[in-house]
Amino acid sequence: MTGARPQAVPTILLDDDVVRITRWDFQPDAETGHHVHGMGYVVVPMTDCQFLLEEPTGPRRVDMAAGAAYRRDAGVEHNVVNGGDAPMAFIEIEYK
Repeated sequence: MTGARPQAVPTILLDDDVVRITRWDFQPDAETGHHVHGMGYVVVPMTDCQFLLEEPTGPRRVDMAAGAAYRRDAGVEHNVVNGGDAPMAFIEIEYK
């Protein structure tokens, strides 16, 4: 985490024995902070998203349309930043 960026806002929608579902809301340039995923997960953008992913191998940009989806395995390490100039939001579904 850089400390200079605003923080993304997580809202837990559901957390049970099977899944944890979180809505993430980002103002422009907001970040999650550096983290490692302990569970596999699916992301579904609620808005068009311009991700700046700060990963151990370096930064990369990924643009995704609202309603698209992708899946990643446990162990992913990154900081997610809103690299666009509009607010963005996505749903993260972690499976336990």
